[in-house]
Amino acid sequence: MRGPICQYKRYIWQLPVRITHWVNVVAIVVLAVTGLYIGSPKTLALDPSGYVMGWVRFVHFSTGYAFAVSVASRIYWSFVGNKYASWKAYFPAFTAEGRRHMKEMFRYYFFLTREVPETEGHNPLAATAYAGIHLLYLVMIGTGFAIYSEFAPNSIMHKALGWMFAIASSQQIRLIHHGVMWLILAFVCNHVYSAWLMDAKEHGGEVSSIFSGYKFMLDKEK
Repeated sequence: MRGPICQYKRYIWQLPVRITHWVNVVAIVVLAVTGLYIGSPKTLALDPSGYVMGWVRFVHFSTGYAFAVSVASRIYWSFVGNKYASWKAYFPAFTAEGRRHMKEMFRYYFFLTREVPETEGHNPLAATAYAGIHLLYLVMIGTGFAIYSEFAPNSIMHKALGWMFAIASSQQIRLIHHGVMWLILAFVCNHVYSAWLMDAKEHGGEVSSIFSGYKFMLDKEK
């Protein structure tokens, strides 16, 4: 006989995790909009100065720096934060328990079970995807700064990233930068949908937790 089901609140997402998350959100939107403009500029008659591209590039580069600092900060926090923020949480396939949770989530996603596997932090499939998206972030940052450094060929930045131009042309690096942008935007669409889905199914405050840091868990007594 199943006993009462109680719900309790647990602090999951620490403040640095939430801050970097929202910095990344704003940065991705701004970088995508300004990047698309830089790649295909249009004349804006409303700007009497005629310096639209200059301002767009300034915003793009400034936001790029903020994005790089945010990603670096999140990587740092994965070594000093709680277990939900730890880098280990992004590689569930490395442990037997993680693989078991991945199997349970696969079964739910493929409609083989109606039971939603409850997780305290990221579900194992989402965590694996987040590891991949952080790799794309690094590619985006690296190629972005490599392109930026071309305007100062003798700078420290250009010398540090010059190895990229030894394996790919400037245009190829630009194409990689542009292509990764679309991969990140595709991830964003899936991420928003999945967060709302799991919030509706788990009733654990998945969406609100990235504002408050708290998720609601079920304490099932049998």
